[in-house]
Order: sequence, then C-alpha cells, then structure tokens
Amino acid sequence: MTTEELELEKVEIARRYKEMLRNTYRNLTDEDKVMIRRAFDLAVDAHKDQRRKTGEPYIYHPIAVAQIVADEIGLGATSIAAALMHDVVEDTDYTLDDIESLFGKKIAKIIDGLTKISVLNNQDLSIQSENFRKLLLTLSEDVRVIIIKIADRLHNMRTLEAMSENKQLKIASETTFIYAPLAHRMGLYNIKSELEDLSLKFTQPERYFEIYKKLEDTEFERKQYIRKFSDSIAERLQEEGLSYEIKGRPKSIHSINRKMTSQNIAYEEVYDKFAIRIVYHADKKNEKFIAWKIYSIVTDIYRPNPARLRDWITQPKTTGYESLHITVMGPGGKWVEVQIRSARMNEIAEKGIAAHYKYKENYKVEDSRVDEWIAQVREMLENHDMQDTVDFIDNFKLNLYSKEIFVFTPMGDLINLPKGASSLDFAYAIHTNVGDTCLGAKVNGKLFPLSHELKSGDQVEIITSKNQKPKADWLDFVQTSRAKAKIKAALNAERRVYAEEGREILERKMRHLGLKLNENIINEMATFLKEKSSQDLFFHVQSGVISNQDIKKFADRKTGVAGFINRFRSKPIYKKAEETEVQSRQELDLIVFGDEEKKLDYTLANCCNPIPGDKVFGFVTVNRGIKVHKTICPNAVELQANYAYRIQKAKWVDSSRSTFSTEIIIRGIDRMGLVKDITDILSNNMHIDMKNINFSSSDGIFNGSISVVVANKSQLDSVMQKLKNVQGVTKINRKQD
Repeated sequence: MTTEELELEKVEIARRYKEMLRNTYRNLTDEDKVMIRRAFDLAVDAHKDQRRKTGEPYIYHPIAVAQIVADEIGLGATSIAAALMHDVVEDTDYTLDDIESLFGKKIAKIIDGLTKISVLNNQDLSIQSENFRKLLLTLSEDVRVIIIKIADRLHNMRTLEAMSENKQLKIASETTFIYAPLAHRMGLYNIKSELEDLSLKFTQPERYFEIYKKLEDTEFERKQYIRKFSDSIAERLQEEGLSYEIKGRPKSIHSINRKMTSQNIAYEEVYDKFAIRIVYHADKKNEKFIAWKIYSIVTDIYRPNPARLRDWITQPKTTGYESLHITVMGPGGKWVEVQIRSARMNEIAEKGIAAHYKYKENYKVEDSRVDEWIAQVREMLENHDMQDTVDFIDNFKLNLYSKEIFVFTPMGDLINLPKGASSLDFAYAIHTNVGDTCLGAKVNGKLFPLSHELKSGDQVEIITSKNQKPKADWLDFVQTSRAKAKIKAALNAERRVYAEEGREILERKMRHLGLKLNENIINEMATFLKEKSSQDLFFHVQSGVISNQDIKKFADRKTGVAGFINRFRSKPIYKKAEETEVQSRQELDLIVFGDEEKKLDYTLANCCNPIPGDKVFGFVTVNRGIKVHKTICPNAVELQANYAYRIQKAKWVDSSRSTFSTEIIIRGIDRMGLVKDITDILSNNMHIDMKNINFSSSDGIFNGSISVVVANKSQLDSVMQKLKNVQGVTKINRKQD
C-alpha cells in the first residue's frame, strides 16, 4: 500500500474509535478513558500487520465489537477494553501474562475466557462442547465473557459475506444453534433477533430475501396502519397525563419464517407481522399500576384476545424480562400485539443482563431471576456424570431456549419450569432425592402419573417411596436438563454395579471353558459379540442378554477345532465393506460430492426426502455411510453447527453420463483359488473398478460381498452373469435386492 493509503487508514481507525466512544464517553471517569485508550493502542499495535477477509485492517473488527458492547449492550469501561483486546492473545505475540501486567487480573481473566472458546470453530464435537463448557463455567465468575463473545459473533455475522460459502453455512448454523439462544438467555432480544435473521440469510437465502422484499414493499402501508392504530391510544394516554412513547416494529424475518414453516402457510397468511410497543416513564413504586392502567386504556379502545395475554410484570422471566403483552383486534379486523413496559423494563429487554446488573443495587434481587438461572447453569456444567457431549449441548440449548411455566409447591413456593415439563421434572427441581424416589404426584389435589404434563398455576405435591429408584424410561418424558442429568447419573451408577457383577460371572464361565479373562480376550469377545464397550459386554452377561451358548461359541474359536484351524489360515487381505444402502437410480439424477465431484455411495435422508434439483449436502454418519439432506432440512442447522467436519458439499448431476456404485452379494461352496477367479473376471476381463471386497468361509460354505463401480444396469447384469458361471458360486444378487 502507498503511504497516502496508510495515512487514510489511520484517519479512518481514529474516526471509528471516536465513534465507538461517542455515546458512552460522558459516563466514563478519567481513569476509564485512559484504560480504554491504552487498550486501543495495544490492539492497534498487535494487529497492525493483520487484515480481514474483506481486505480491511483487522483493527476494524475489535473496534466494532467494542462499539456493540458499549452502545447496543451498554457495558462499562472494563468490557470495552476487553472487547478491544479480545483477539490479541489468540492471534498475536502478546501473552495473557502481558495483559495481566498491563491491565490487571480482571481484564486478563475475561480475555482468557474469550481465548478458550475461540478454538471451537476448528475442532470436532467432543472438543467443541468441552470448550463450550469451559467458556460457560466463566458465566458465574464473570458474565461479561459471554456477552463480549456474543458481540464478537454479531459483528462476524454482519460481515460474513467475505467468507467462502462453506464457512458461511457452518458459522451461520452454529450461530442459530448456540449463539442466538445464548443471546436470548442473556436477555439480549434485539441481538438475538438480528443473529437469527443473519443466520437465515446464509442458510436459506431464497426464503430470507423473499420475506425481506415483502416487508420492504409493505413498509409504507405498515407505517400508515401503525399511525392509525396508535393515534386513538395516544390521545387517551395524554388525557391521563402519562409520559410515554409508542413505537411500531416489524416481526423479525426469522420469526415470520418460523411461523410460515411450522404452520405451513404463505407470507400473506401470517397475520401478526408487527407489534406496537408502549414505553412509559414511572418510578418503581407505580410501575405495575401504570402498566395495568395502560392495559385498561388499550382494551377499552380495541377488543382483546383473552387467550393471548402474557403477564411478565407480575412474574418476570428468568432472564429478567418484564413486559405486559396483549393481542387486540385493530382497524380492518387485523390482530395486533401490544407490548406495555416501563423505560426500565425496556432497557432490560434491549440490553439484557447488563441492564439487570445496573439496576440490581436499586431494586431487590427477586425483581430478576437471572442469578438463579446462572446458579442452575453452573450446576449443570459441573455435573461430571453427563459424559455424552452431544447430550450436553442439546441439554444446554434446552435450558437456553425453553418457554416457561410457573408451578406452586403445597406451601405456595413458586417453581419455574420449561413448557412441557412433567411432574417428575418438578420433583427433581425440588431436590435430587425427591426425584430419585418419586412415585407419582398430586396435581391440584388429584393423583397423576410421573409423566403428567404440568400447566402454569398448577399446585403439585410429590409422593415418594424409599423403594423407588430411577428408571431408563423416565428419560422419555422429562424435559429439564437437570432431571435428565440426575436420572442418567443414577442409571450409570447402577449399570456400573451390574457390570462388575457381570465381569465376575464371565470370569468364572471362561475359567470353566479353559480361558483366562484378560484385556485381549475381553476386547476380542466384545468385537465378536458386537458390543460397543467392555462395560456393555459385562452388563449384558449379568442381565442374560449374552447367553452361555454365545460365550461357548467364542471360546470354541479360541480353543476348539475352529480355533486350531484359524491359527494356520491366512488373514483376509481385504477390509470388510461398510454396509451401505444404494438407491435404485433408474432415470433419476445422481449426487456427487466435493469440489472434485466424487461419486460416493450415499442414501437419501428420510427426514427431508431430497428429490433431484433440491439443494443438498452430505453428512457422514458413524455407521450408515453418507446421508444426503436438503439444505433446508429441519435437522440441517444442528448437523452443520455441531458436525461441520462431517459435512460434504454435494449436488445433483445427470446420471446418464455417470457411473454408479453397487454391492454384489455372493454365496457358494468354498475351494482353493475361488477369490482369485472372481477378481480376475472383474479386473482383467471386464476392467471393473472394485472399491471393497470381503469373503468369509465357515464349514466349507463361503459368503462374500464386492462393491463395484459400473456405467449402467446392463453392464452390472453382464458382470453378475459371468460371476454366476464361476465354479462353486451358487447364488448371486445385488444387496438392495
């Protein structure tokens, strides 16, 4: 770059820095201003040789993140400084010790939390969730780590166009799966909506721009309607001498799309595409009184829908959100949602947990239940019995995004649970021991089973028995992550006891059969009996799933005649072919994978049933090969967010100009040289490409499978006819037949 261009960049960096501080500068102390300036100077120096994918100086990104933190969320000097330096330790030569010596332990700890989570994007699921767990553990120590990370993700989403298509899809899916729910739980509703909209823009661009264009086309008409609706309300509010603002806002694109998809309706059929918000000014003493006064005024003018009343003022959400929501019939027979909230409530709704802590000193802790939620999160994160990392992320997401109900104990205490929670969830919310010994529940005085779904306002009494213990089928109906974790912990403990008994039983039985149980024998036996682990092997021995006959079959392989012969028989030189289901192509198009357009075996996913022409991607499963999903499949977001390393780029091509793979199953009488005769026919005579071959023999009978690539069905028929003529072959067919 020329000297002039570099100077212009320096001027632009300084302008962005001043713009970042413009709204918060007057609230900062001189000491704060000096700290932020030092953080800015360090970040500029650290990133001076780095550029973003757009070609811009890298420092633009931390400045933008700091501006989100300062303006859109409203955090203070410590958070602004940490946001400016959030990538310094990860991407440059500066160390955490350098940050601590220059800025102190508090800022160093925040940056350490941000650095730990940054490796998420490049690692597999188990490491992803472990790092995610580490990040969230900092939640109870310093919630600013989470908030700055959300701000970082928001700016990355705003500038995602510069990334490759695959990166866009992965980052957008991860944002929908983790960061939007996290923003929701932090009470950052505006940011949550923007993250969801931006994610939709890259995961389903056609649907996003379809809705965006329709909202844009109807903007003038919408504004006119809002003005007409608001005028009569404003007149009455002025008569009452209230200080207020009335705002109209469109529903988010993601929200409209969700309603269109879930209800299978067109855009025009979504009736509540916008909401009216009345924000009033009041002191704490009169806040609730004025909210219901405004409610009375609105419902005097417009007829309310009683089923659509949501009172989050009397009972705030666990995020601290307070607001009164009503849906009324407006002019022209249109349903309109009206949100009524004070200026304080509005700030908490827009700036979330940051505003909660700002007001905490002046208002009682019970005014928000955020602290209670943080305590629950920490308990879940520290639960070492939840070993399954997929479960961990799923359960955490459940904790993040669930709608809430409020249920009472017999003594009148209020318990907050997710919508759909059962009596058993309620029992575990009281205490682990109450859940573990729960027999049933009395709901509003009547006896119900453990699986009974609770409703808001229910009063629940749990019935327990010391003889009761957790059962595996409880996992089918509990909703809360706490209940699931506690049930799994109890079942795993019980399973370990049974497995120990199973090992002792197996040791005795093997001794009678002349074998000593050791690590090698256990591993061989687990493989032979198709058990996933040694613990499963022992457990199934104890429970009788593995019979004495099964154990004897294995022992005979090791000690009997078959075992003696196996010592001298040469090992198969071919790997066992993976079982794959191959769809009959007939005249259908074919799917190819990757930039090289490789032809690989695959099956079409049942959850979305792709057809030729659909936009698709491949997902490499553990046991079933590649499954092909539509990019708008209901499961696509979760797969792309959690298993990005197993996603394959895919597209439909004309199968008439392509080869396809299939598997041939052969059976017959074993003889010397049989495999050579078969491979000679395929490779030398017909020049067929073999991908996998597997043969096994028992008692003079062989079974084999061969994966081949052929141009068409007639070539396959010719191959099968020639193989049928090989001496000893008695049966041959395609696997799918």
